[in-house]
Amino acid sequence: MALDVENHLDAVERSVSSPERDGQPARAVTLTRSYATTVEDLWDAVTNGERIPRWFLPVSGELEDGGRYQLEGNAGGVITACEPLSHFALTWEFGEDVSWVEVRFSEYGAGSARLTLMHTAYLSEHWSEYGPGAVGVGWELALMGLAIHIEQPTEPMPDEVDFATSPDGRAFIAGSSEAWAQAAIDAGAEPDAARAAARRTTAFYTGESADPA
Repeated sequence: MALDVENHLDAVERSVSSPERDGQPARAVTLTRSYATTVEDLWDAVTNGERIPRWFLPVSGELEDGGRYQLEGNAGGVITACEPLSHFALTWEFGEDVSWVEVRFSEYGAGSARLTLMHTAYLSEHWSEYGPGAVGVGWELALMGLAIHIEQPTEPMPDEVDFATSPDGRAFIAGSSEAWAQAAIDAGAEPDAARAAARRTTAFYTGESADPA
C-alpha cells in the first residue's frame, strides 16, 4: 500500500503547552486531525473494542466510564470521563508512570469529523531527553493508522516494526519528530536542544543513529 507521507504529516496540527497537574509542572502535547467521515463513525472507530485493534492495539477491559482498560503490550488505566460523540478521558498507566489522555470529537464541515487528543505528563528526565516527540510521534502514527482504517476499513494494519524500518516509515517518523521539535520551539524551547531531542526520538522509533547528519 502506497503511503503519502507528506499528506499524513500535513494533516496533523501540533502544539505543546506547560500546564500544572496537581500542583506539579507538566507538559502536554495536543494533536488535531480531521477525517472524511461522520462524528458517529469516528467515535465508533476510536471506542469500539472490535475496531480499535484494526488501527491501534488489541484492548481488553470495560470500555465505559469508570472502567479499567488494558492495551496489549502497552498502557492500561481507568476511563475517567465519557460523553458519547463528544469526548472521553483516561489515565495512561505504563510501568510506574501515570499520565492523562483526553480525546474530543466534533463536526468539521460537510462530511468531515475532527479529533483532538491531548496527552499530559509530569515534567521528567524523559521529556528533557526526547521532548514532545516521544509521545507525539507515537500518537501521530496511531492517528495515521486510524485514517487508513477509516478510508480502507478492510485493509489489515501494517506490521509496526516493518513499517518503522521501511523508507516510508522512516520518512514519516523523521518528519513527525522534526515537526514536534518545531512545536516545542514555538512553545519556547531552546532550538538546538529541541532538534537534538527530535533526533533521539527518530532513533528510538527507527533504531537508527541519533547523530546529526
